[in-house]
Amino acid sequence: MTGTITEIMLDLGQKARHAARELANAPTDQKNKALSEAASAIRAATQTILDANAKDIEKGKQDGMAASFLDRLTLDEERIEAIAKGLDAIVTLPDPVGTIMAEWDRPNGLQIERVRTPLGVIGVIYESRPNVTADAGALCLKAGNASILRGGSDSYHSSRAIHACLMQGLKEAGLSEHCIQMVPTTDRAAVGEMLKGLGGNMDVIVPRGGKGLVGRVQNEARVPVFSHLEGICHVYIHEAADAQKASAITLNAKMRRTGICGAAETLLIDRKLAQSHAKPILTALQEAGCTLHGTQEIAALMDDVVLATEEDWSTEYLAADLSVKLVENIDEAIQHIATYSSSHTESIITEDTTAANRFLKEVDSAIVMHNASTQFADGGEFGMGAEIGIATGRMHARGPVGLEQLTSFKYRVHGTGQTRP
Repeated sequence: MTGTITEIMLDLGQKARHAARELANAPTDQKNKALSEAASAIRAATQTILDANAKDIEKGKQDGMAASFLDRLTLDEERIEAIAKGLDAIVTLPDPVGTIMAEWDRPNGLQIERVRTPLGVIGVIYESRPNVTADAGALCLKAGNASILRGGSDSYHSSRAIHACLMQGLKEAGLSEHCIQMVPTTDRAAVGEMLKGLGGNMDVIVPRGGKGLVGRVQNEARVPVFSHLEGICHVYIHEAADAQKASAITLNAKMRRTGICGAAETLLIDRKLAQSHAKPILTALQEAGCTLHGTQEIAALMDDVVLATEEDWSTEYLAADLSVKLVENIDEAIQHIATYSSSHTESIITEDTTAANRFLKEVDSAIVMHNASTQFADGGEFGMGAEIGIATGRMHARGPVGLEQLTSFKYRVHGTGQTRP
């Protein structure tokens, strides 16, 4: 690596832009070959990847990394095979590039088509999870985009080992090595250069990480960002909820995996159900190891409740903690969500179709659910095969960002000599 950080990053951007033009016109078979060869290379390099990961794990322990982050960082043979299978799965997904989204004829004889096209150059900035190297690089490639990957310093060796396999796949398929580039430094200044846009060569940035990283990207980026800052997800148990469904869904939404962005963080229960539904559900949560942060009403109903503060309603715990409140009706539930939600995922539990439809219509979050766990907020669970992240903004991509969301579109107009009067 030679030159200043600014020079190095501008060079990456220029190379990515040239590669993006090539990749936008690459046939599906060529992109799929690159991904299949990369999956084979990952399997063949399992020991090399494990050795690289051991260096990251050792450094993480020396730095006092929390156990949860060490778990995200750690690779074993099973997890490496899962990375390879992830690439295999992306191969099987339909190629969105070139798909005709709509077509129509005008009275003057013009034929107009709206066609999917790649976004161009996508920057992905992520922490801890080395598997994101493969996931992000592969999804961008299949959607015809060049990518610049900046993994966290904690997963530097692991990510580089995986990236080497992606490079081998590109080479075997005859695609430019600049289609998937990795930032060659852990210097945080490199992130700043990406946020500036690399001299106009960066089209979109996707941050994957904690609130600090995502907040910085959202505040400083001079290019569009696909991201969510927090996953403050709500489950609302309506007065017409089935007790068994409500219990099963709530337990799953909170306790299946507490550290993911789709985990429920607040439970709202209709006041009419305090004895019939609330008490059994809250008891089951406590027995599963969940700490309840509740209002005075909840504390009167249950033992061992931490009195909720105003801060609790806007806290993403990412742990076995849950804010709980009784509400008068669906109006109060919707108002509470509008006030405190991060616009990620919300679910209503009810057998009343009218109430469910109102909730789905009026709650303005990226994902709204009826009688289902918020933990389904995932591209794979949506049948999209894979995702690069969840977006909670209102422009372009919203919800799971998969292959289609990594494309834009253009209009193709076919004429027979028409001129405009």
